[in-house]
Amino acid sequence: MKLSIGIVGLPNVGKSTLFKLLTHNEVHIANYPFVTIDPNVGIVSVADPRLDAVVRVTKTPKKIPAVVEFYDIAGLVKNAHKGEGLGNQFLSHIRDVGVIVHVVRCFAKPDIIHIEQSVDPIRDIDTVNAELTFKDLETVKKAAGKLEEEARGSNKEKTKELELMRKLEAALDAQTPVYFFEKEISRAPTTAHLNLLTAKPTLYLLNGSEQDVGQKVKDKITSLQSRWIIADLDGAPDLTTLIASAYQLLDLISFFTFNENEARAWTIIQGTKTPQAAGVIHTDFETKFIRAEVIFWKDLADAGGWNEARQKGKTRTEGKEYVVQDGDVMLIRHGA
Repeated sequence: MKLSIGIVGLPNVGKSTLFKLLTHNEVHIANYPFVTIDPNVGIVSVADPRLDAVVRVTKTPKKIPAVVEFYDIAGLVKNAHKGEGLGNQFLSHIRDVGVIVHVVRCFAKPDIIHIEQSVDPIRDIDTVNAELTFKDLETVKKAAGKLEEEARGSNKEKTKELELMRKLEAALDAQTPVYFFEKEISRAPTTAHLNLLTAKPTLYLLNGSEQDVGQKVKDKITSLQSRWIIADLDGAPDLTTLIASAYQLLDLISFFTFNENEARAWTIIQGTKTPQAAGVIHTDFETKFIRAEVIFWKDLADAGGWNEARQKGKTRTEGKEYVVQDGDVMLIRHGA
């Protein structure tokens, strides 16, 4: 399982700068809109001192961290859903990501052009969110139209799905994002199938200093039931919290494995049981799972090695009903 993050925002707010800082890839950054014509994609290793500790005590020669996929998506503008700017092609690129990082310009630099000719973070947040909402409304209306035909003839299942679409349509028409709904609606199979943009959790990256941001911007994001981080992308920002926040938004955790060749981090959803976690390593491991030998990473590090931990009674055997915990180190036993 791989975490994917889409970086969105208006033109010239710092999206490509953020992408470059995260991935150290050379991307084309210029002082005018629509410089990013196709989404830049970068793979970023997740720094994890727990994995470093596992490597150190197990003396494995190779470390394979978890990775995050970042998509740098071209600047959105008002009426992008109608094809303005570079239009719908970029909205469609966001569909495949798990988390949206919405970069908002808070800094004031006259030499850097703002597409609206002034810096207003709250206005800009509303502009981008409106475009995502309008695109979702278009998607939901199409789905509802199809379900109307399928619901004819007393198809109870399709009628129920149509009712859900009507609820979503009314909410989106009122500029209410899908993630405002209870999980029973926002994560229902019918909703999930549409891969709606406003159903995705959003983390706001406020580009500027604490003084640039102000309380009103924070209050705005709080009203959107979202989180923010403040980072001056022209400086030397600490972006480790960005990935950590994205993991939290999606209820993701990490567990670790090792052998004589490598130690590795794996990403799973919180609440995953051992067979399904083993299936992330290899699909056969889930169906042929027998048991797992488990230890918390800190206990392994303190013991000084796997054999030492086992001798001290720190490792334990878990079966198919064990729920994997963040930071577990596991040896998976499976059938041939």
